[in-house]
Amino acid sequence: MPREPDDDESASDEEPEEVLDDGRERGGSYIGAGGRMYESKFPEIDDLVMVQVRSIAEMGAYVALMEYDNIEGMILLSELSRRRIRSINKLIRVGKQEVCMVLRVDKEKGYIDLSKRRVSAEDVLACDERFQRSKAVHSIVRHVSEATRTDMESLYSQTAWPLYAKYGHAYEAFRLAISDPDSIFNEATMPGLDPRLRAMMLEDIAKRLTPTAIRMRADIEVTCFQYEGVNAIKRALLKGVALGSEEVPIKIKLVAPPLYVMLCSSLDKAVGVKLLQDAIEVMQAEIRAAKGELQVKMAPKAVDERDDKLLSSLMSTLEQQNQAADEI
Repeated sequence: MPREPDDDESASDEEPEEVLDDGRERGGSYIGAGGRMYESKFPEIDDLVMVQVRSIAEMGAYVALMEYDNIEGMILLSELSRRRIRSINKLIRVGKQEVCMVLRVDKEKGYIDLSKRRVSAEDVLACDERFQRSKAVHSIVRHVSEATRTDMESLYSQTAWPLYAKYGHAYEAFRLAISDPDSIFNEATMPGLDPRLRAMMLEDIAKRLTPTAIRMRADIEVTCFQYEGVNAIKRALLKGVALGSEEVPIKIKLVAPPLYVMLCSSLDKAVGVKLLQDAIEVMQAEIRAAKGELQVKMAPKAVDERDDKLLSSLMSTLEQQNQAADEI
């Protein structure tokens, strides 16, 4: 049976690195996207931060703080897990992104102590959501900075950073700017902003942050073997379609009796899924009143282009089979 590697073995392949006066190793700069996402150069104690693991050593793991220009931090071995550590490589891997809590910040020496074991599942979700939004803002600022040869920190100072203070997150302000640019990109909020930079920022925001509709689908089987069978089915389906609105219409297509597919598109996934669920309940009540039945074969869910192609292929195949049967 293979022996589990010890913690010191997990670091044996790492190249020797510089040792500071506190005895901790320090590596070189992290190779990544770069750039600071927030106005503060360092996080505060108890902040949650997104990091990427750079290397693993006996004392713990060295990481890059992705939102703070990839400055280096360290997750001490004792802060990796609440459980007894048998193999550090089973807890953390080089290159993996982790959510950590800030324990200590030494701005003079430039290092940060972090904890992974003090982070809850709710903390991970909250931090990841904030990071994804910050990353979207960062990609816009960085692209405009590179395209116009403008210093990125200067562009941040003029545009995104003031919005963090005013709106809680620049992402929310950027989204508002899609429909009302003058309420965000104005002289009061961004004094002296070059019109060329303003135009390019707004163009990039519209291109990257304009929401796209999400397609939702549910598959159902509807049957009624009573005297008014076909009419009862038609009546039930029309009741489901009637629940749709101009903004979020519901379409129901026949795949092959008794299988039907329900479709709708919405900017909000939860809204679209609930609408289809409500329509199914209304149709079930209607068809059962006529002593028929409605069975859900696939519950409402978001679908992608691949699902659409599979559905289209299925409908085409069934249509060909029906034509062949008619010819016979």
